[in-house]
Amino acid sequence: MTDSHCHIHFQSYKEDMEEVIARTQTRGVRMITIGTQTSTSKYGIEVAEAHENMWCSVGLHPSHVHRQTIHEDDQEAFNTRAESFDKDYYRELIKSSSKVVAIGEVGLDFFRLPDIGKEDVMETQLINVHHALELANETDMPVILHVRDAHAEMVEVLKQYTESGRLERRGVVHCFTGTIEEARAYHDIGFYTSFTGIMTFRDKKDPEKLTPLMEVARDVPLEWMLVETDAPYLTPEPNRGKRNEPWMVIHVAEKIAKLKGVTVEEVERITDENANKLFKLA
Repeated sequence: MTDSHCHIHFQSYKEDMEEVIARTQTRGVRMITIGTQTSTSKYGIEVAEAHENMWCSVGLHPSHVHRQTIHEDDQEAFNTRAESFDKDYYRELIKSSSKVVAIGEVGLDFFRLPDIGKEDVMETQLINVHHALELANETDMPVILHVRDAHAEMVEVLKQYTESGRLERRGVVHCFTGTIEEARAYHDIGFYTSFTGIMTFRDKKDPEKLTPLMEVARDVPLEWMLVETDAPYLTPEPNRGKRNEPWMVIHVAEKIAKLKGVTVEEVERITDENANKLFKLA
């Protein structure tokens, strides 16, 4: 099966990246390792080029358009450096390797905003996501979107492109945590929604109760779904609290299968087909 979104080339795997890749590939899991700024996008290509059944993307995460300190799910805090989406730079990265299969992750994150003027930060994110979408249209690449507390704004931006015949390859909203109505809004314009280990997290007060995200995952058709880990973040049950690894995407598939009342093999097959179609994987 395919982990459609991980960061196997990040610092969290500095000491044992090759071991983690081997563990993942031994379990039959393919990977797309995701760039989040100029340096990680370039290095992601180097790592993908060195391994079979691995691809990569290039892009600028919305949290990297301003300086701030980020705290992520059981990981050490890290500082971002302000960057702008340089279309010339990313265009050359795309040209440099057939392993680049998407532009991303790019998008809008209105949940985590540095304290320097909310309106200015939101406007800067919008400018940068437009640059990314323009390049995706120019290069005929799909986009991998990071969207948090900004689904209405993101759908409105995407419609500007799709309704004018642009972004033919469409894309995917990674780590989807919105409502079923928001998911359908993306599906209506041809974008997939992707699910992570978050949907395995149980309600502490009532472990048997379906969380809102579980209900969304149950209702989203498999034909519009991808699965991912976002490793090293968002480790699924039963490994929550440990560092995430791409092979753990199987636990995401198992949860989806249980929610939908289908076999894990069916979830693997259809989400694999979706990844092949969207990213044109060899």
